[in-house]
Amino acid sequence: MEKHTEGIHHITAFVKNAQKNVDFYAGVLGLRLVKKTINFDAPEVYHLYFGNEAGSPGTIITFFPYEGHKGRIGGGQVGVTIYVVPLGALDFWKERLESFHVPYSLETRFNEYYLTFTDPDGLQLEIVEREEGDLSQWSFGGVSIDKAIKGFGGAVLYSTAPEKTMKVLEQVLGLQKVEQTEDFIRYKSKGRIGNIIDVNIAAMGWGISGAGTVHHIAWRAKDYEEHEAWRSHIENWGFHPTPIIDRQYFHAIYFREEGGILFEIATDPPGFAKDEPQDRLGEALMLPEWFESNRAEIEKNLSPIQLRELEPFKPWVYRGIVSK
Repeated sequence: MEKHTEGIHHITAFVKNAQKNVDFYAGVLGLRLVKKTINFDAPEVYHLYFGNEAGSPGTIITFFPYEGHKGRIGGGQVGVTIYVVPLGALDFWKERLESFHVPYSLETRFNEYYLTFTDPDGLQLEIVEREEGDLSQWSFGGVSIDKAIKGFGGAVLYSTAPEKTMKVLEQVLGLQKVEQTEDFIRYKSKGRIGNIIDVNIAAMGWGISGAGTVHHIAWRAKDYEEHEAWRSHIENWGFHPTPIIDRQYFHAIYFREEGGILFEIATDPPGFAKDEPQDRLGEALMLPEWFESNRAEIEKNLSPIQLRELEPFKPWVYRGIVSK
């Protein structure tokens, strides 16, 4: 049975400091903090979600902030997370990164120009202009709708066994091979956002999980029925997916492909307005019902965080250095 994912649902990474994470992804990049909750498997750790105005699939980056060890980006990981902005917006983002003292470079891949930089923990990010994808309707901190990040442009996968990873992308997930260079092969899904995936051709040595690295990449399933079909489909290809897990805002299954990257299939529904109104997303700490009886203890163990607009050229901490 042939199946095709629309593309990326979300990407989840490790960082060290929750407030610095909010300052960078909301204050600098202008994304919306759409959900403030906890890691259901480690309730002493936040789980923070950022995306467009609704946290739509294809726009969501999520983080587990904890003061653990620093990771090393390498094989078996998403190496680069790519954001897409409207045509003509790249100069705005150059100036914005400069105003917040975020170093960047310009790279070319597949005849596209990429603004390449890292977040305060070293997570590798890129911004690219493309016409595809709806405009974000979220404006924050000096980022207007016509310049705002639409969501994911895609990702660069760092595989320890590229041929095996590419086989999964093409034959299991239904992406189409579209281009090749000396270093990368490009795949494209049927969606309009989070739809372009580049894979290294030469095998890479293993990375080390920790702050500044991606934990997993999730692919889209349009509904619960299709999600169940995805689980059977993955099993039929010889992988060992987890049972379906209710993550409150989507259902999830996980499996590790043979290049070492942890893949997830996540449902588009029910979305982030499940437990709070869309106009109040991200304002309160939301807990699943089985943790509500422990709310006081959980809140006591979490460092307070605040959503704040940052002023360019004012002091702001980037990688432990106060920029002035």
